[in-house]
Amino acid sequence: MGGAVSAGEDNDELIDNLKEAHYIRSDLVERAFRAIDRADYYLEEYRDSAYKDLAWRHGNLHLSAPCIYSEVMEALDLQPGLSFLNLGSGTGYLSTMVGLILGPFGVNHGVELHADVVDYAYQKFDYFIKTSDSFDKFEFCEPTFVVGNCLEIPPESRQYDRVYCGAGVQKEYENYMKNLLKVGGILVLPLEEKLTKITRTGQSSWETKKIIAVTFAPLVQPKQNVNGRPRIVPLPIFEVRTLQDLCRIAIRHTLRQPIAMGEGRTKRRVSFPGARAMHRYGPRFERRRFCRRFYRQCVNSVVLHDSMIPTAMDDCNYPGGVEEEEEEEEEEEEIGCRRAREDLPEEDEEGCGGTEEEKSKGGCAHAEPPVNILREKILRLPLPEPLKMYLLYYREK
Repeated sequence: MGGAVSAGEDNDELIDNLKEAHYIRSDLVERAFRAIDRADYYLEEYRDSAYKDLAWRHGNLHLSAPCIYSEVMEALDLQPGLSFLNLGSGTGYLSTMVGLILGPFGVNHGVELHADVVDYAYQKFDYFIKTSDSFDKFEFCEPTFVVGNCLEIPPESRQYDRVYCGAGVQKEYENYMKNLLKVGGILVLPLEEKLTKITRTGQSSWETKKIIAVTFAPLVQPKQNVNGRPRIVPLPIFEVRTLQDLCRIAIRHTLRQPIAMGEGRTKRRVSFPGARAMHRYGPRFERRRFCRRFYRQCVNSVVLHDSMIPTAMDDCNYPGGVEEEEEEEEEEEEIGCRRAREDLPEEDEEGCGGTEEEKSKGGCAHAEPPVNILREKILRLPLPEPLKMYLLYYREK
């Protein structure tokens, strides 16, 4: 199943194609898809096929087509703090994307038939944590997988807010799947060759919506033991986070907040001789700021002395206040940077190479790699190194 959209050169281009075809329709789902490179869940020798809109299978490993995962993510209507059960969790690709949306206080469980696939999923999950910069941009709900047949879950087991089944469900097992769902929850599954969304509106009431036609391998029937009784697959435990883990979540959340607030406002980095002196917090700008404020306070004091009105002498007593002052300083900084650049020799200008046309536009042939701001903030904390590494989830990158 797949082939609904054209292949991409990389993960971002694949997501662009899925958006253009309206398989990805929400910003939340788009962010999750862009955060995880689909090729990372392929075996190395098959990575060239990762950005095609096609399913992939090798032995017990399997990934559905990107258009299918897009429809599933949109239909699940995920929100932070929900509980999610993935039946046939496979490589963990979908569960990891879901974890980016659920946040640290959600529940992210998976049941997979093959033990070697569960091992593979944990390997890929560890690789994602240790190597992907996307991990630091989200508050994550780590997935937990168990080995077993999803048709052997005891009927008295806990229920979930969201459930997805990654194999074709026979009609006789439809009610079995529905019983895994809380009231108000959503179940997405292939049923009678249609990807189907079922919403539980009450204890015994349901709403069903057919999404798209699909072809999935059917669920494997459970095997019986020698005594004739089916096996029982216990679901993962709902674990309460430790105080240490909660502290890590809170610290990372606190450090991440200024980053999220400042994402919409980007400033150009300057790195050339004298850049520090010309920065808005450098000595030259500090002197200008002091003189400007002193002058304005003197003017205000003369005016207020004549009117005999006692008023505090602060930065907000002149029209425009601090915001106007900072805007003026930013303009001066930009002008100063341009002048300094013009005075520099061509070969010293940030080590830029490339054609004359690129240099005339102020661009560099080799852009600097992006900085992981959260990581830099954690490394600057006055804490012992082992504690810093714990806050970084022992990420070495």
